Amino acid sequence: MQGLVIKNTGSWYIVRTDDGQLFDCKVKGNFRLREIRSTNPVAVGDYVTIIPGADGATAMIDDIQDRRNYIIRKASNLSKQSHIIAANVDLAALIVTVSHPETSTTFIDRFLASAEAYRVPVLLIFNKVDLYDEDELRYLKDLMYLYESIGYKCLSCSATRGDGITEIQREFADKITLLSGNSGVGKSTLLNYLIPDASVRTAEISDVHDTGMHTTTFSKMFDLPGGGGVIDTPGIKGFGTFNIEPEEVTHYFREIFQIGRECRFGNCTHTHEPGCAVLAAVEERRVAQSRYTSYLSMLEDKEESKYRRGY
Repeated sequence: MQGLVIKNTGSWYIVRTDDGQLFDCKVKGNFRLREIRSTNPVAVGDYVTIIPGADGATAMIDDIQDRRNYIIRKASNLSKQSHIIAANVDLAALIVTVSHPETSTTFIDRFLASAEAYRVPVLLIFNKVDLYDEDELRYLKDLMYLYESIGYKCLSCSATRGDGITEIQREFADKITLLSGNSGVGKSTLLNYLIPDASVRTAEISDVHDTGMHTTTFSKMFDLPGGGGVIDTPGIKGFGTFNIEPEEVTHYFREIFQIGRECRFGNCTHTHEPGCAVLAAVEERRVAQSRYTSYLSMLEDKEESKYRRGY
C-alpha cells in the first residue's frame, strides 16, 4: 500500500494512503541500515510503501520511494550525522525577522546554500514589518535588495495583521512548501493565517533574550484550502550544512560562483590566491561582505563541532 508521510512524531510517522486512510507507522529496523546516517530515516513529504497491521490502524513502513529533493542539515545530536527537514518539496519558504528576534545573514545564507545543493527553490519571507522602527525598516529594505539582486524572490509581511498574505498565498498555491526559520519568527502565526483550522500553537518572544521559544515539536504537513500543502517544522537555531565538500561550496553561492569564473586559477578557493576575481569583487563591494563571510564559514564546516553553533 502506497502513502504520503504527513507527520513525524519522533518514533512514529502518520501516513496518508492514496485513498485517504491514516495509519500510525513505524519503520522496519533493517530499513534504517539502508539509509544515510540520520536522526530520521523517513521525513514528512516522503512517499512510502506500508504494510498495514491486523488492527487496521497501525502499519510498518517497508520502503521509501526515491526523493526528487530534500532539505537537510547537520543534526544537533552528536551520535548522528544529519537531519532531513522535509522531502519532495516544490518550495522552501524561509521566514526571516530583522529583530524580535534577529535572523543572522549567516543563517540565511547557509539555508540558501543547502537549498541550492539539493535543488530546492527558495522564497524569503520577511515577517513582523509592523514592529520595526525606521532603522530596522531600512535594514530590511537593504536585505531584500541584496537577496533579490542575487536572484531570490523576497516578500515582506505582518502575519499578525495580515499584511502581504495575499502574495504569499499566491506563491504557495498548488505547491508543497516547507516553512522554516528560527524559533520566534512567526511561522505558526503565518500558518494559522493561511490555514485557519490548523490551530498551531504560538508563543510570546522571550523578553530577556529577545529569542523565540519552540512551539512546533514535530514536522507536519497541512493542506492549503486552495490546493497544495505546507510543511510546518520546528524552529531551528543553527543550520549546519551536511555533506558539502569545501570545493563545492562556491557552487551554492550564486554570485560568487559566477564571478569566480574570472579567477586566474580554476581551483581558486577565493581566500588568498593571486588574481582572485571574488576577492576583488568583495573589495569593490560587488559581492556583499556578509555573503563572503558566510561563504568562509561554510568552508570551515568540516570541523565536527562547528554545526552546533547558532548560525
